[in-house]
This record gives sequence, C-alpha cells and structure tokens, in this order.
Amino acid sequence: MSDAQMPPAAPQTTTGWLDPGPANVQLIYILYLVGFLVGITTIIGLVLAYMNRGKSEAWVDTHYTWAIRTFWIAVLGSVVSLILMIAVVGFFLMIAVAVWVIVRCIVGLQKVGRGEPIANPQSWML
Repeated sequence: MSDAQMPPAAPQTTTGWLDPGPANVQLIYILYLVGFLVGITTIIGLVLAYMNRGKSEAWVDTHYTWAIRTFWIAVLGSVVSLILMIAVVGFFLMIAVAVWVIVRCIVGLQKVGRGEPIANPQSWML
C-alpha cells in the first residue's frame, strides 16, 4: 500500500505513571511516603502534581490539589516544629506532622484506588 491509502493512525493514549490520571496520583502519594526515607522524592511528587493538575478528570484533580496542599501544610508544620524544638514541644509536633502526612497519603491512596474524589481538597484535616 502506498502512503496515500494507509488509514490515519489513531491517537495514542497512554496510561503511564507520568501521564495525568489515577496512576500518576498514586505515584505522587507513594513518592510522598518514600520522602520520609529519601527527601528528594517528595519534591518530585510535588512537581508532578503541579504539572498534571488541571489536565485530567475533575475527580482526579481533587487529588492533585489535596497532594499539593499536603506538601505545603507539612512544610509549614515542620518549620513551626523546628522553631518550637527549643521548648521541646516541637519534637512532639514534628511527630504529629509526620503522622498527619502519612494518614493523608493513605486516605488519598484508598480513595484513588476506589475511583473517588477527595470530598474537600482544600481542607487542612482529613
């Protein structure tokens, strides 16, 4: 067949880890959790969340917003904890921030696994 007779190629759809969608959101949550051992992975997860927010379905976008807010609120909590370590309270607050991040990531992973949106992605809590 000549090039003129060949049918046009169908648009390629991929569901890779880096493409916007549920798999990418799962990767972001996992990168956040691995960030407790290897800190740079948290930054990679944040960059992926910013890059892909607004490029997927609405329910997936709630997860991107949730992940971005989780990062920035955790940074704020960590800075406050570091300052309060002078008064020893900061050590306990740092543990609370870590638990908070872990719980938010687990809740996010569960909801994305079920195909559910985050009910209130702007929330500071769960």
